[in-house]
Amino acid sequence: MQTPQPRPFFLDPRQCCDFPDVATALTDPDGLLAIGGDLSTARLLAAYRQGIFPWYSAGQPILWWSPNPRAVLFLDALKISRSLHKTLRREHFNLRFDSAFDQVINACASSRKDQRGTWITQAMRHAYQRLHQEGYAHSVEVWQDNHLVGGLYGISLGKLFFGESMFSRQTDASKVALVYLVKQLQRWQFALIDCQVQSAHLTSLGAVCLTREQFIENVTIFTQPPTLQGRWTMDPDIAQELVML
Repeated sequence: MQTPQPRPFFLDPRQCCDFPDVATALTDPDGLLAIGGDLSTARLLAAYRQGIFPWYSAGQPILWWSPNPRAVLFLDALKISRSLHKTLRREHFNLRFDSAFDQVINACASSRKDQRGTWITQAMRHAYQRLHQEGYAHSVEVWQDNHLVGGLYGISLGKLFFGESMFSRQTDASKVALVYLVKQLQRWQFALIDCQVQSAHLTSLGAVCLTREQFIENVTIFTQPPTLQGRWTMDPDIAQELVML
């Protein structure tokens, strides 16, 4: 007799944090766990603290996922290629945190219309903008001649950063954003960045895959410390540190 496959859990929008155990997610690598609910700040934070994130396209119900395996970047494992070293040494980009969050998330949505990024719907943008206003969501911005040419955004809880999306309008711009983020997070004694689903791009930067169980162990440990909430500011000497690499 075949073992019955698990089915996604249907969330009651009247219940704030009623996620099932991630072990009940579907057995395919994407790991669909639950359907429905809402994108309130309380529900989103509860989801991230359990290793769950929303991802769905316009016209679909809200879908919640817990992939197995899970892509992560341990901060001390970041790989900087020779070409990226050259880009960093040229110092033709300016980096900032949290000065243009709305522009970054809109750029991530518009630059991924034919890719997996179609999940950045208007409702998702509004939800993460609220998280930014409450000091949980952050952007890293790459500027050139006062133009936003790359960046990324994600959620911070404890000593863990949950990366959501990145975009690039200039060669290496999104990679530069990630390098600066890693260097700053190291100073704040963060442990890792959640990259969600592995790709060749992430592998080239040093991301590795953990089993869902391993990932949840890390989430349980590293979301316990106090969260560095509020607007982030980058240490001004990081650029000089990277030039000297």
